[in-house]
Amino acid sequence: MEHEPGAGRGTGRGTGTGSIPSPGRWRRGRVLAALALLTALVMSAHRHVPDRVGHLGSLVETFLPWTGVAVPLLLLGALVRRSATAAVAVLLPAVTWCALFGGTLLDKRSGGGDLTVVSHNVNEHNPRPARTARALAAAGADVVALEEMSGTAVPEYAGALASTHPYHSVQGSVGLWSTYPIADARPVDISPWVRAMRATVRTPKGPVAFYVAHLMSVRVTASSGFATGARDAAARRLGAALRAETLPRTVLLGDLNGTFDDRALAAVTSRLRSAQAEAGAGFGFTWPAAFPVARIDQILVRGVDPRSSWTLPATDSDHLPVAAGLKL
Repeated sequence: MEHEPGAGRGTGRGTGTGSIPSPGRWRRGRVLAALALLTALVMSAHRHVPDRVGHLGSLVETFLPWTGVAVPLLLLGALVRRSATAAVAVLLPAVTWCALFGGTLLDKRSGGGDLTVVSHNVNEHNPRPARTARALAAAGADVVALEEMSGTAVPEYAGALASTHPYHSVQGSVGLWSTYPIADARPVDISPWVRAMRATVRTPKGPVAFYVAHLMSVRVTASSGFATGARDAAARRLGAALRAETLPRTVLLGDLNGTFDDRALAAVTSRLRSAQAEAGAGFGFTWPAAFPVARIDQILVRGVDPRSSWTLPATDSDHLPVAAGLKL
């Protein structure tokens, strides 16, 4: 009996060589999938990361946007391993990151502001204070706040800003310069030495309370982890001063040595809104100036409407200056 050519031969279907993925692609990459799920969990539940030991929660929240770097790395690992399981799992942190920060990437800047403000940690060891001050004056701000000024450099800052900002007050290592009259300037007690101040700026639209603050620096050490104790205590004292403020319009300018997401700064951030979050474009990272990875220099407001927020070009400081246009 003759058979037709090819009779009795398999078609190749169901052997793992056709369009149906091999079961091995789903078995491989389980460790990568677990890492993807853990990354998504940290992103979405960062408020629940314990902060008691080494202030880990505060550290995570300081660099929270950078958790997104894990997404392309995990996806690359999934491709190398040819793991369908890992590739699908990576979707979870990707979607979570977009839900948290997708809106941050939008350009929310608009016009219509009445008051332009600038804040800059000028660096105690700034080699050219006058040049830094002139660069800030050229930004056309109505109000300029400076932090971390050395005592010997204050006259240089004051001299360079005198022609454009005739009103000023310096309290300790922080100062405020304005094109409008300043009244009721005084230090704010947040630390053993003066690192914060409060003043009233008498704008054409009425008085506005301005606070300038430089919270204590933080360090990462082997013994104590993310050492933020002094900063956190200063933030609580600053928060108490803001709570007692009687003027309805308040602006806080300064280096908080922490991000707006950092729970340890809640005494301050829970009472104010971020100009960058409401009216900026992108994250507006400010430190370190050479390659910024975090926004620790803030413009926070209450009773006014942020219309735009941006960073200025680098000066001789290790921080970038920040600016905002406000509607009073």
